[in-house]
Amino acid sequence: MKNYKLLTPGPLTTTDTVKREMLFDHCTWDDDYKAITQEIRKKLLGLAHVSEEDYTAVLMQGSGTFGVESVLTSVIADSDKLLIVANGAYGDRMELIAQHAKLNYVIYREDYDKIPDWKKVNELLDADPEITHVSMIHSETTSGILNDIQSVGAVVKEHGCTFIVDAMSSFGGVDIPVKDWGIDFLVSSANKCIQGVPGFSFIIAQREKLIKSKGIARSLSLDLYDQWETMEKDGKWRYTSPTHVVLAFAQALREMEAEGGIEARHKRYETNNRLLVQKMKELGIHTYIEEKYQGPIITTFFYPENCKFEFQEMYQYIKERGYAIYPGKITKADTFRIGTIGEIYPDDIEKVCQIIKEFLGGKKYE
Repeated sequence: MKNYKLLTPGPLTTTDTVKREMLFDHCTWDDDYKAITQEIRKKLLGLAHVSEEDYTAVLMQGSGTFGVESVLTSVIADSDKLLIVANGAYGDRMELIAQHAKLNYVIYREDYDKIPDWKKVNELLDADPEITHVSMIHSETTSGILNDIQSVGAVVKEHGCTFIVDAMSSFGGVDIPVKDWGIDFLVSSANKCIQGVPGFSFIIAQREKLIKSKGIARSLSLDLYDQWETMEKDGKWRYTSPTHVVLAFAQALREMEAEGGIEARHKRYETNNRLLVQKMKELGIHTYIEEKYQGPIITTFFYPENCKFEFQEMYQYIKERGYAIYPGKITKADTFRIGTIGEIYPDDIEKVCQIIKEFLGGKKYE
């Protein structure tokens, strides 16, 4: 199979040293392995700028969506009411989770190319005092937009509500002071900005609110409190953990520290993103999102007006030359997406833009 780099929002391109960690078979009951789990949990709290007295980290088997579903179905009681703030497919997915779990909820939808307005959230909370929880996406990879969770978090705290943030594709690549921004539950996953591989999600949880959620969970395997209670003792996961993925993630954390932490990683991702936008603009290809809202994780581009092609044709052309990009997820326009996270550098951006230029050269028409 031909190797290629992933210009996607995760899974993403990892280092050979991260991959190499997965060559070791570890026992889930082994004390050394459990110690690795505990070290990961501690480091995640450090990245979130929170203390072990106030917050705790819970690792949960499965993809990021498993983590989001674990939180929504474990901390929202039948007597509670959830406000979902959505401006993309992943906010909409929160609604699907709420529907399946029969949660009491309302939803505030914003256009995909606009950030949710904290003033609107404030109005909704003022108008409905029954709302107890608010959930939203930070980096909405449907469009590439980076939502203003800080302003929304301040409003949520003013109303005494619990704030749940899906920071799946941003945590580790964008600095998020969790407590300072009023976040009670933050969800991310192993295969995003920390540059591990798929297999588990993790939750940074406000300790007191997590403890109060005991007995609420609607699922056995996704019970957040029970997972935490077991893991808190000595690092043992309740059910079989993805051992190889955990070892890879521990190595990815070490490599992140060596790079310079979130600050250095954010700088690299932002450099990649700005270079990409600039080079694409030179090709007559423009972004879907306004520059002030554009995040450094993934960028949605409109098709160039003077070219005719199918996405799959372009995708295959680029893949054969060493890179994989993403199809668009905007239903009202022809778009495609390019990620700028993972083990990706400006040289990769230069190369993929040259490949796209060559591809489009044969597709132009008057």
